[in-house]
Amino acid sequence: MTTVTLIGAPWDGSSSFQRGAAAAPARIRQALWSPSSNSCNERGDDLAADGVLQDEGDIPVGDDASSAREAIEGVVHGLLGRGARPLVLGGDHSITYPILRAYGARGAGPAIVHFDAHGDLYDSFEGDRYSHACPFARVMEEGLASRLIQIGVRTLTAHQRDQVAKFDVQVFGPARRREALPVVAALDGPIYVSLDLDVLEPMLAPGLSHPEPGGLTVLDVLDVLNTIQARVVGADIVEYNPLNDVRDLTARVAAKFVKELVGLLRSPRGGGW
Repeated sequence: MTTVTLIGAPWDGSSSFQRGAAAAPARIRQALWSPSSNSCNERGDDLAADGVLQDEGDIPVGDDASSAREAIEGVVHGLLGRGARPLVLGGDHSITYPILRAYGARGAGPAIVHFDAHGDLYDSFEGDRYSHACPFARVMEEGLASRLIQIGVRTLTAHQRDQVAKFDVQVFGPARRREALPVVAALDGPIYVSLDLDVLEPMLAPGLSHPEPGGLTVLDVLDVLNTIQARVVGADIVEYNPLNDVRDLTARVAAKFVKELVGLLRSPRGGGW
């Protein structure tokens, strides 16, 4: 089976309102290997066993936004070139755009299953076209995804609704989360999963910069992931802000998602690359 490559992208310089997500990769790793739990996922993979998970540390992103994007794209491109399945720990959500540019170099873009409280579809936000509020506008306008399915979104502005229509995005808010299950199950791959932790109800994940009440549960997210039948070729977990966490609860939720995404990324499912 495939070995999953864990890589950190400690960049939060494209964040609005509050920074802090750059510290997330280290804290998620700490929670992942905490003796408070064990290293197995629900599928039965032991992340500590040989050949399951390889941690390649953090991408050196520096302080300049353009250089950070280039570094992220370059490292992910190199991983894909050697056949790796990357699982990237952000960082803010702006990292997803350079990651998917690396996938775009392989040809047709994957279908994206995107969990988030926010659409992240602004054409520009506070004068920045590469803000963490904009990655999926860049992704869709460059044809880096064959399809975009958003789950948990509950903050669409009029501009973002126009963007949804423009890019033919399928949006399932929290009240419609179960309607997403057959849609995701029918995807024939390849699939990329982008998981913004603020998709969750804030009391389940207090370590967020932009908490939005009315969110999903951890089990809601896992239910969607468990319906995936096609091949998952990559994933990211973003927008954890340790500055706001309580007893590392959000770090532990992120670590749980790491475990279950490793299972998906290792699965020899059909469809795609």
